[in-house]
Amino acid sequence: MTPVPTLSRREAARIAVRAQLLTAHRPGDIVETVQSLTVLPIDPTAAIAPSADLILWSRIGWPYEPADFRRLFHHDRVIFEWGGFFRPMSDLPLFLPQMRRGPRSAAARDWLAANDRFRRDILGRLRDDGPLRPVDIDDTAAVPWRSTGWTNDRNVLQMLEILTECAEVAVDHRDAKGRWFDLAERVYPAVAPVTDDEAARGRAERRLSALGIARRKGVAQPGEPVDVGDVGVEAVVEGVEGRWRVDPVLLDAGGESPRTALLSPHDRLVFDRVRLRELFGFDYVLEMYKPAASRRWGYFALPILSGHRLVGKLDAALDRRAGMLRINAVHEDEPFTAPVSEAVDAEIDDLARWLGVEVSRP
Repeated sequence: MTPVPTLSRREAARIAVRAQLLTAHRPGDIVETVQSLTVLPIDPTAAIAPSADLILWSRIGWPYEPADFRRLFHHDRVIFEWGGFFRPMSDLPLFLPQMRRGPRSAAARDWLAANDRFRRDILGRLRDDGPLRPVDIDDTAAVPWRSTGWTNDRNVLQMLEILTECAEVAVDHRDAKGRWFDLAERVYPAVAPVTDDEAARGRAERRLSALGIARRKGVAQPGEPVDVGDVGVEAVVEGVEGRWRVDPVLLDAGGESPRTALLSPHDRLVFDRVRLRELFGFDYVLEMYKPAASRRWGYFALPILSGHRLVGKLDAALDRRAGMLRINAVHEDEPFTAPVSEAVDAEIDDLARWLGVEVSRP
């Protein structure tokens, strides 16, 4: 029987950082980065920059241009949007079996069945005139969508969301006013079919390759397994209960030079807060939904990575009108050494240059 490898927390953290392309060896382009990360979260909050852009900048650096990403998404079709994330189009075959099974919720299935004519109206309109925004489509719902949230009675948008989930419709592109939708057949390329089992295993393998090290059961994201099953190899992390799955490619890889990085609060390195504490000993929550008086680190504080350690949080906000990146505070989890302080300051300056603004420090 092959012995289960034991990793120190430092070794486990190095694997996680390397998997997320956060070493000194930067990826060469956007496509390579998205393929390695597997997902980029779509979040409307842009206290500094949209999360997808901030995540790509933190990997690629100053050569990254949001316009290049939009071109790859809208025109080149090498990136698609589904389930609240941007994803590499090469992963589409892994999601189509799941998408084509229909809505996951019983409420959505029942509502879709009650509004079949409405569904056909929207598909016909897109076929004739698409791509379109939700506001451009007539609401012919026989039964309104009921919700306790903001989607209540927003029938066109809800139908588009459900049809996108089912791969009948797809997001064609985005602009300043939001999403434009079209028939999925005009957005998605033809791909070779895979079985449900092949797709599920492929999604699990892709998830583990992006995380490097993960629990068998972890934090779920739309379209991804909570359980990575038996992919990768089993490992133990010193001082942490339970067992982990590790990407063997990263387990056997040599060390790489570390660097400093400012991370989006939605970054994949930090999104699983339990894993974050277990491997990095890092305490972090996104505080934008807390009252100002209850915040410890700030509205949209960026986790600060130094080498293979998360060492603090940057409380900053972009003031585009004034042309300033305003630094409210740099919270040090423990006092920074002089080299760490210099590296963090340099990264802040690089972020400001990329944004095209000056830095305003307290």
